[in-house]
Amino acid sequence: MLKKISASIIALMTFAPLMAQETAITPSLLQQYRENAVLKGSDKAIANALNDNAINTLATVSQNAIPGGTYFSHSIKSKGITNQKGSGRCWLFTGLNIMRAKMIQKYGLGEFELSENYVFFYDQLEKSNLFLQSIIDNVKKPMDDRLVEWLFKNPISDGGQFTGVADLISKYGVVPSGVMPETYSSENTTVYRQLISQKLREYGLALRESAAKGAKQTALQGQKEAMLGDIYRFLVRCFGIPPEKFTWTRTDASGKPVSTKEYTPKSFYDEYIGANLKENYIMFMNDPTREYYKTYEIDLDRHVYDGQNWTFVNLPMEELKPMCISSIKDSTMIYLSCDVRKDYDAKRGYSDPGNFNYADLMGTSFPMDKKERISTFASASTHAMSLMAVDLDEENQQPRKWMVENSWGKTSGYNGHIIMSDKWFSEYVFRLVIEKKYVPEKLQALTKQKPIRLPAWDPLFAPEE
Repeated sequence: MLKKISASIIALMTFAPLMAQETAITPSLLQQYRENAVLKGSDKAIANALNDNAINTLATVSQNAIPGGTYFSHSIKSKGITNQKGSGRCWLFTGLNIMRAKMIQKYGLGEFELSENYVFFYDQLEKSNLFLQSIIDNVKKPMDDRLVEWLFKNPISDGGQFTGVADLISKYGVVPSGVMPETYSSENTTVYRQLISQKLREYGLALRESAAKGAKQTALQGQKEAMLGDIYRFLVRCFGIPPEKFTWTRTDASGKPVSTKEYTPKSFYDEYIGANLKENYIMFMNDPTREYYKTYEIDLDRHVYDGQNWTFVNLPMEELKPMCISSIKDSTMIYLSCDVRKDYDAKRGYSDPGNFNYADLMGTSFPMDKKERISTFASASTHAMSLMAVDLDEENQQPRKWMVENSWGKTSGYNGHIIMSDKWFSEYVFRLVIEKKYVPEKLQALTKQKPIRLPAWDPLFAPEE
């Protein structure tokens, strides 16, 4: 028996190099590639150009005009382009900008901004608690458990999504930007995020060590609360102290004072926004890799431990666009997220699949559709913005293009906006958060389903930045 096993091992050892020779890049195969890649004529000219120029510069299709130019048949007025600068807070800027637009319309305000820094302070505090409590909840699992590994890889981020906006503002309220202005660390989060992530990982290990030594739940909770006290002081140093009360003077569009009152962040929210953000909005997704007309929930994809996981209804684009049009016609902005950098001409602020001719430049084709791109990790939702305009053709009343208000400053894109062709919208828009009143009852009914739970590490649901 041992002789037979030894013979089999020897045979495998002999066969392995033969298999490697058959599957490896051999000298003869390499020579064949060299011969087939000899550049001639226009191909040689393209290669020379690529050696000294950016790919997008050479691939730009200068004749790819924006349909109808920059005119939009239906557009929501906005005042003041915001700038998230070197931070991943697009989700927060988008959520607050949608509420700001309602305030401006209702009260006739001039240029106005809500404090992103105020909400971000509590976002980071709540995410710290979410991480530490999740470590406690899973303390008996080994370090190489998939969930525990994911937690330590992602202890905290400055990215997020609309559910976080709803939970945070419902709990902590909002304040005008002048009450708690931006700081350098709120606008440039890279170093801050590295430091707080390192601290949270340290605390996570400490909690697991205490549990391994026999600490009970009450002791672990007390240890966690002390850790959060340190985190709170950490946040104060970076972002300032969140106000408990403040006095604010409301002015009209001309700058004339209208009223001066003392507020708490919650009373300000109740007076000027007042919407039930958890009940009045429905989150939708266009994900062709999953079954449509089903409700899904992403585990641990939330900002607040006692808040909501990201829950959405997956719909085809032909169901989503009419709701977007209805909302825009009624002067109501929509939270939108997309794969923002794909086919984006930054000089014009225009996104369209026809902006760049990579195929002819590279001598190949790029035929994958949306489903295939998602399945192979080639595309995912990366950035949130406020959908605020649509251009409908006169004959069929079908969308030709869309426009969003961005948070990259006034000089980015088209005067701080991005124009999207309808084809691009279909290919690269993923998430939309729409007020219930614009959602047909048959689609509202889908939210009553028991959600299909997806794992926290699903790549399509990384925080938007």
